[in-house]
Amino acid sequence: MKKAIQQFLRDEEGAAAIEYALLVGLISVMVIGGATLAGTSIQTIFTTISTALQTAAGNTGVKG
Repeated sequence: MKKAIQQFLRDEEGAAAIEYALLVGLISVMVIGGATLAGTSIQTIFTTISTALQTAAGNTGVKG
């Protein structure tokens, strides 16, 4: 029994799997954060372009 416990404590495969899982989780958080920031920036750019086009066309946004 003592030998089995010592072998279990020396086994590093489980620790490596946990480390990889933590890395994947961290990378996922970074990708989601980057995509969110990029999406916000792109939305701002398209809003600015839309406003400029409406101003140039003399459109006040009222349909009629």
